Amino acid sequence: MCSSSLRMARVFVYGTLKKGQPNNYRMFDSANGRAEFLASARTTQRYPLIITTEYNIPFLLNLPGQGHLVRGEIYKVDDQMLKYLDALESVPTMYQRVLVKLEVIEWAGEAEGGERPAAGSITEAFVYNTTTYEPDWPSLPCYESYDSYGEHGLEYVTREARDRCHVPE
Repeated sequence: MCSSSLRMARVFVYGTLKKGQPNNYRMFDSANGRAEFLASARTTQRYPLIITTEYNIPFLLNLPGQGHLVRGEIYKVDDQMLKYLDALESVPTMYQRVLVKLEVIEWAGEAEGGERPAAGSITEAFVYNTTTYEPDWPSLPCYESYDSYGEHGLEYVTREARDRCHVPE
């Protein structure tokens, strides 16, 4: 076994990759790499989490101090999954992968170093946020937690559905 397969990174997901959301299956497709759910958490800083574009994509704007403490999930991922997620999130053109501090809501994964992090404890993980956005995006409604099927009525349009809509004649 090569050493690169043993390295694991933590990633905080807040949008379509969360449990119950349209892209969560991508986290568990072994062709993409390996991922393990660790915890539910929220950012320790406020950020604008918005839904926009014709495809109703959730974006976390890199504007710390604005918006809400954003709720999401922490996953442990291998290098292959991290590379897959970077490609999925169009790093670095659409999103950037940056380290953020998170407050644990509930730890479900394996104990780390013999102890499970307690609710309220602070940890770090990578998050995909963006500094590349339209001028009106910061003024759009912000959300604390994303749900594609939420009351906002802005259901996410999957990549597969986009491809079907743009079939050349």
